[in-house]
This record gives sequence, structure tokens and C-alpha cells, in this order.
Amino acid sequence: MSPTVTLTAKQPIEAQKRPDEANTRRVFVKSFGCQMNVYDSQRMTDLAATEGYAETSDMAEADLVVFNTCHIRERASEKLYSELGKAREIKDERAALGRATKLVVAGCVAQAEGREIIRRQSAVDVVVGPQNYHHLPALLESVRPVVDTDFAPDKFERLPAPVARGVSAFVTVQEGCDKFCAFCVVPYTRGAEVSRPSAKVLGEIERLAAQGVREFTLIGQNVNAYRDPQGVGLAALLRAAAKVPGVERLRYSTSHPTDMDDDLIAAHADLPALAPYLHLPVQSGSDRILKAMNRRHDVAAYLDIIARVRRANPDVAFSSDFIVGFPGETEADFEATLALVKEVGFASAYAFKYSERPGTPAADAPDQIPEAVKEERHARLFALLESQRLAFNHATVGRTLGVVFDKPGRHPGQLGGRSPYMQAVHVEAPAELLGRMAQVEIVAVWPNSLKGRLAGGSSY
Repeated sequence: MSPTVTLTAKQPIEAQKRPDEANTRRVFVKSFGCQMNVYDSQRMTDLAATEGYAETSDMAEADLVVFNTCHIRERASEKLYSELGKAREIKDERAALGRATKLVVAGCVAQAEGREIIRRQSAVDVVVGPQNYHHLPALLESVRPVVDTDFAPDKFERLPAPVARGVSAFVTVQEGCDKFCAFCVVPYTRGAEVSRPSAKVLGEIERLAAQGVREFTLIGQNVNAYRDPQGVGLAALLRAAAKVPGVERLRYSTSHPTDMDDDLIAAHADLPALAPYLHLPVQSGSDRILKAMNRRHDVAAYLDIIARVRRANPDVAFSSDFIVGFPGETEADFEATLALVKEVGFASAYAFKYSERPGTPAADAPDQIPEAVKEERHARLFALLESQRLAFNHATVGRTLGVVFDKPGRHPGQLGGRSPYMQAVHVEAPAELLGRMAQVEIVAVWPNSLKGRLAGGSSY
């Protein structure tokens, strides 16, 4: 007999309907990079739906193909042009059959390179920046290739109402960044920091919760800098979101250490819906390198934030971002990063080799680090971070955690979900739990996920 669980929500996920008529136009959207791009890609799909396009996962059947690009990491442009080459072949094949295809490049590469994209790949019909994709319906009417990369202030006012795509959802609350880290293109591709009105954000959450979304991640390039025109900060927004009927779990990402204020730290202590998990990028454990990066914080300040959050809620686990091989990084600087990692103990983290981004100060800095050195340091840091991730996963064995089930498992009778700490969890569970949260006892650790069993003693 299967164990039983307590559920706190039973509303079904709103069905996503796709017309089956042969003459229905199709849209294919491929997203690269960050959570912000995932959100934007979904909103472009919503926008296309208002123009009569049904979503497809097959680019070959699409009448509209959108590549939503990221410019943060190395070889972003090369990946785009590789994809555009494949799309052009499909476009030509469809044209030979009398079926037109519109090809769109959106996102941060579009913002950074503009008309150069059309020069390099003439099959592209529209290039549109991340602040302008609400113009897409009008842009698609142009008979000539068109570029729209001016920053527009009215994007969110012009987008259609969001549509739920599962039990979890991203909601953009803030865009842009004023920090100007020496390695980062975001201030140039996403613009200055802008926060959405809290009433608009809460309205979006209310609509999605009514459709069955239970877990919300509030996102922004610098999300904890959020402050709306009425002065509402991120902590107040989280507290208001937690009161929306149906909301069971809240997250926020990505944060900057200098904007981690007392009110937000207190929210980790007194807001049960806020997941005990904080992604707080530090980038380096060397004060000298942090200064060269223009990070505006030092190691002591970062460690103080960690300590304050842990005092507020000892259950909070941390993740972070690291860049190795930043220009001028010595072995001593790198060893300082390893020391910081050992002192904090991360549940998970991302480590990247520094890569030059055109137009950023660091790209022209002297003392660029040889690739072989970056490779070796990256391998050492990754090994340490991976050991900490596995240790954290093993420490959850025997604990009972709330798991949001968001997909079927790999095997019959199994569901997959996420723990409060963003761990993948697989559980033998009835299909009716899909789209809900349940209490799960963690019983084993696999290489990239956890095995759990439904906690007993109650009913669903």
C-alpha cells in the first residue's frame, strides 16, 4: 500500500491547447542563456499566440523561427550563426514548397550586434533587442530585413497576459544593471536598472497561480536591487507574493552582494514560503581581483552576508558563481578563491573560465591569463565545488523536504520534482501528484539527483 501525503493545493494546471488544423501557423523559439531569456522566450511565444501561431518543438515545421540569444559567455555569436545556418537550410527547403518562414534573432546578441547579424546571414528577417520584442508583430510585417534595438520603456505594458506552462514559473520583476562589472556586457545589452511596479508583478503572479502555478522565481539581472516607483523593495514584494492564494514556494535570482539588505535577510527567517536557498555570486575570493572586477564588495563583506543569513535561518543553503583566470589573477589569488569556497561550503555553484566580451573593460586589460592556466584552475575549482555539492546532497538523506512535482519520472509510476534547494528528486508517486507539492523523505543520493519516498501519515 502506497504511503500517503498532505497536499496544500489541488487546482489543476491549465491545459495548453495547440490547434491541429493543417493551416495553423507554427512558432519555434529556442532560448540560450539565463533565466531572463527563458522568461522572455515564453513571453514571445505568448505574443506569437495572439497572432495565430501555435508553439512547436520542431523547427522544420515552423513558419516563425526565433533564436533568443545570450551574450554573456564565450562563443555566443558562433553558436548563433551555427543555428542560423541550419535555419536557413530549412527556410530554403520550405520556400521551395511554397511555404514562407520568418527568421528572427532576439536577445542580447541581437542588441550587441544589430545589423551585423543581417550582414552575416541574409536569411534573417528581424533583429530585435530584449527590450523591444513586444514590437515583434509589427516588425514581422516588414518586407525588408529590420533591426529594432532601441531601448523601449513600455515592453511589459504591451505584452499579452502570461500563460502557465507548469507548476513552476519565472516572473521578471527587474531588468538591467548599474554595477558595470569589468567582465560583463549586461549594462550594455539590457540597459540601466528598471523595476516593474509591484502591482503589475503581483497581478501576473495572481493570474499564473489561478492557472495552477505553485512555485514562483522572481528574476532580474540584479534582482535584489528591485525597488518599484512607490518604493517597494524585494522583501516587501516577496511578502506580498506569499499572500497570493495558491503560492506555495518563492525564490529569487540573481542577487548582488551589495544589495543584500537587512529586510531581505529577515525575510529568510520569517517568510515560510521563501525557499531556504540563496544564489549569491561572489566571482572571486581575492580582494585584489574583486577590485579589478569592479564588484563593489570585498571578501569580508561577502562572508558577513553569509553569516547574517545563516543567523537568520540556519537551514539556508548557498550557491554562487565564480570566474577563474580573470586578467591578472595570480596563483595566490586563485588559492584565495579556494579558501573562500572551503570556508562557506556551497550546496552548488557555477565556475566559468574568464572569456573576453567585446566592449567590456576587462577585454582590453593587460595580463590576460593563458588558456592552459585557466583550464587547470577551472578543473581544481570544479572538483572542490563538486565535492561540496555531493556532500550537501548526502546530508539531506533522512530529511523530509517539500518537493514540487513538475514532470513524470523516467520510469513508470515515478514523478520528478525539485527540493527547496533546487535538487532534482525522483519519487514513486501517483500521477495525480503532478503539479503539486508534497512532503518527501530523502532516502538515497544518485550522481545528479536524489531518491525519495512520500512521507506517510496523511492523505491527499
